[in-house]
Amino acid sequence: MRSQTFILVCMVVFGVVGTCHGGSLKKGFYNNTCPNAEAIIKNATEKRVASDPTLPARFLRMHFHDCFVRGCDASVLLNSTTNKTAEKDAIPNLTLAGFDVIDDIKAEVEKKCPNVVSCADVLALAARDAVSFKVSQTPLWEVLTGRRDSRVSRISEALANLPSPFSNFTTLVQNFANKGLNVQDLVVLSGGHTIGVGHCNAFSNRLYNFTGNGDQDPSLNAKYATFLKTQCQSLSDNTTFVVMDTGSGITFDNNYYVTLKQNKGLFQSDAALLTNKSSRDVVDKLLDSKEFFKEFAKSMEKMGAIGVLTGNAGEIRKKCYVVN
Repeated sequence: MRSQTFILVCMVVFGVVGTCHGGSLKKGFYNNTCPNAEAIIKNATEKRVASDPTLPARFLRMHFHDCFVRGCDASVLLNSTTNKTAEKDAIPNLTLAGFDVIDDIKAEVEKKCPNVVSCADVLALAARDAVSFKVSQTPLWEVLTGRRDSRVSRISEALANLPSPFSNFTTLVQNFANKGLNVQDLVVLSGGHTIGVGHCNAFSNRLYNFTGNGDQDPSLNAKYATFLKTQCQSLSDNTTFVVMDTGSGITFDNNYYVTLKQNKGLFQSDAALLTNKSSRDVVDKLLDSKEFFKEFAKSMEKMGAIGVLTGNAGEIRKKCYVVN
């Protein structure tokens, strides 16, 4: 894997090209300024995952939601203020969880190296270390470091940039293309749905009102739909949740693609991956476990470099939920 990468990404919001940030992320960015930073984060993350197996899915989703809005800059971690509503309070982010744990991990780093390690890097490393825990003796993907933290977080940008579970293939491809990611990355990163849960209101329309006529999505496996109806008993249920991968809800593997091929993808955005030949071909390749882990590592490294702030841009927050 490359030990250093150059990033130049233009963020696109509402079709308008915004600011471009170029910079250099590299392996071991903190070797001189905080040599034990990555070890501190890894140990703190693994300690917490050992007592809470839901954290890998939570951190992975949080990292994804961070990178897709303004880039991987920890803007998703900021709290709203009296005058400004932050990304964290956008509807797609209301089901994110684990912010307090990220804050605790950051605090542990601050004790050893105050004002050195960014919240953006803490989140990127914690997501990797959480998912890797119990799956691999070595990290599942490389995380280059040197990100800095944004001073801005806007609810409108979250609503404009986060892919929706109701999206069709064309919309998903455009969402990912806006971030410099391709169809391969779309299918590979969707494999993250092998861990974690989905709330009923993100897919119950497929069970009860798919076309607005009280019907069921015909592409959804009938037996699976019957099971889902026992869990989500109305369109108005916004509290119940089910595991996204019926075969391995807390095990990070490639089983997502096995269930997807059985038409058991939970969201419309999952099922959409079977509606295009090029994405179906990628799904078929990822049925090979080694291929999945190899490609997931590549796509996560690409995603982790979206729109990063480096050099003198942004800041190094002392506390992840508030700007300095």
